[in-house]
Amino acid sequence: MSTTEPGHVLDNPALASLTGPHAHFAERRGRVLRYPVDVSPWLALPDEPDADDWADLAALAGPGAEVPLPGFRGELPAGWELTLQIEGVQFVDDGLAAAPEPEAVRLGPADVPEILDLIARTQPGPFEARTIELGTYLGIRRDGALIALAGERLHPPGWTEISAVCTDPAFRGEGLATRLILAVAHGIRERGETPFLHTSAGNTNAIRLYESLGFRLRRRTAFLAARVPERLGEGRESVPVA
Repeated sequence: MSTTEPGHVLDNPALASLTGPHAHFAERRGRVLRYPVDVSPWLALPDEPDADDWADLAALAGPGAEVPLPGFRGELPAGWELTLQIEGVQFVDDGLAAAPEPEAVRLGPADVPEILDLIARTQPGPFEARTIELGTYLGIRRDGALIALAGERLHPPGWTEISAVCTDPAFRGEGLATRLILAVAHGIRERGETPFLHTSAGNTNAIRLYESLGFRLRRRTAFLAARVPERLGEGRESVPVA
């Protein structure tokens, strides 16, 4: 995994989350862990997975399943098919002017149908039926309708990821995303933790926003996904991942 600080919990944040504050969510096989599929698609391999780890991942996910491999750099085992490769960046709090947002309301399970509708229309990333359980999610409503959202996802010790930042297209340009990011960050700071987040390296608008708010680039990474072989052991050559 790409990093400038070897051994840091943010190098493998899913693993640090599932062995730390989110351990109660963890489904495990050997050294491989994942969230329940209705909570999050994230899973965690060891930093240097061996053949047994890949076999455990295949057994945990099932034949033909597509699995995310966040931050993985190396070679996929024979028979695994790379299905997604997007360069990403990881930012950390470096002086955010975090503050509560008077218009924000805390969202809960009853709000999930509206959240899923907003997520589907804005595509900020995956959000499942129980993702709301990962942490605090804040929203802004107008005339009763949910129009903006941000919340907490991965939770390595001492850190919390800000995620699912989105605004209804009809209300963009009002600074709602900024206000919610700062409000979520305020709650994280109140717990004595540090906010961080991810985005794609090509999302220049988001990167400019995050830098203007006080986030600092920590590392470049990758968002990968691969398909588990239908039959373990099929294929003859490993697949390099840049």
